[in-house]
Amino acid sequence: MRTIHAIITGVGGYVPDAILTNEDLTKLVDTSDEWITTRTGIKERRILKDPSLGSSYMGTKAITQLLEKTHTKPEEVDAIICSTTTPDYIFPSTASIMAENCGIRNAFAYDLSAACSGFLFGLVNGATFVESGRYKKVIVVSTEKMSSITDYTDRTTCPLFGDGAACVMLEPSNEELGLIDSVLHTDGSGFPYLHIKAGGSANPISHEAIDNRQIYTYQEGQQVFKAATSKLVEASNEMRRRNNLSADDVTWVVPHQANMRIIDSITRTMKIPMEKVMVNIQKYGNTSSASIPICLWEFESQLKKGDVLIMSAFGAGFSWGSVYLKWAY
Repeated sequence: MRTIHAIITGVGGYVPDAILTNEDLTKLVDTSDEWITTRTGIKERRILKDPSLGSSYMGTKAITQLLEKTHTKPEEVDAIICSTTTPDYIFPSTASIMAENCGIRNAFAYDLSAACSGFLFGLVNGATFVESGRYKKVIVVSTEKMSSITDYTDRTTCPLFGDGAACVMLEPSNEELGLIDSVLHTDGSGFPYLHIKAGGSANPISHEAIDNRQIYTYQEGQQVFKAATSKLVEASNEMRRRNNLSADDVTWVVPHQANMRIIDSITRTMKIPMEKVMVNIQKYGNTSSASIPICLWEFESQLKKGDVLIMSAFGAGFSWGSVYLKWAY
């Protein structure tokens, strides 16, 4: 009996039309284009401006595109796994809202929260369903309205984040393609350095929390930068060692788009030339769990069957990981 592999058969994506440039941010906080660019590599980011629209709006756009590109009928979808840090509501799940929007009514759908690592966690989760042989079409979607949890009076965090969504279709195959290996980690001791102070059951929303701006992303940048750089390098190198992959074997490195200096550090350590690294942080900023699938969506035309991809991410939790994938089309 042949092993079932979970392969990506299509990619969909969506980013809002509104662009927030570094120059725009200079009108909100004491900063400059040079200060932001040299420290992060970000020049602009997309923003979903309509306050009545949430993450499900962007995810629905991405899934609709995916269904069209893969010629999939809504009733054929078995499951939707949504990674998001910015759900529309505490409940129901954003996945269930997108399923209804897309006419997907035969599938089970749920949200997964692993911050910026969410897509990789969701991808491994979805691949397991497919590899079991019980499910034929699983959508993994990452959608993030990061502007909704960004404090635009904080000059250290407001330049970092943007909004967007992207998704992939996972299907079974007997070929040696798709998700080959993965390594995922969590270290809860990272909590103090990256979190939102209020809004959950431990510290519910209150007038005091709003007045103290505790409903927005709090980050101790130095600590996060140090941990992200070391853990991403560690995970990427572990993936290569486990699978005996040389730098020449790797077609593409797909890093989480958090900071250009972190991306540079990973690729230098792995001895991978920048032309083999997917980078779009300059256009979209940090879209949290959506950043890796947005890269896949944007670079899709440059991918070919058999390409070796190493995808790596780091986020709050701390959560991090790396996935070794062979492109299937």
